[in-house]
Amino acid sequence: MNKQNENVFLWPIRVYYEDTDSGGVVYYANYLKFMERARTEWLRAEGFEQDELIAKENVIFAVRSVEVDYLLPARFNEELMIYTRVIKKGKASITVEQLVKRKDEILCSGKIKIACLDTHNFKPAVMPVNLYNKIK
Repeated sequence: MNKQNENVFLWPIRVYYEDTDSGGVVYYANYLKFMERARTEWLRAEGFEQDELIAKENVIFAVRSVEVDYLLPARFNEELMIYTRVIKKGKASITVEQLVKRKDEILCSGKIKIACLDTHNFKPAVMPVNLYNKIK
């Protein structure tokens, strides 16, 4: 598992050419993609596959809100680390803080609220108990 400690999940990302804009830096929207990948891998590391949650539990996760601060640019071929930690847990939502770092430099920070939704009507749904209990 890629955990720094019990509360922070780490996921490495390399910047590909397709991630950059005409100025040679990571296009701003791609930081959200990096964060999304890290959240998916965090769930996977906790033992939950999103397709299985859909099929077996009839729940899906959707981004409810995002706050992002862009601090420094990342460039082609750099190795970055995405830090993910839960800062708030509700019965039908999770709020995570995510940092995109290059070594010790914070390039981008985000606070993302994710809603748990019923797959049939896309209304808020209580998280499966086993997932709720596993999230720290």
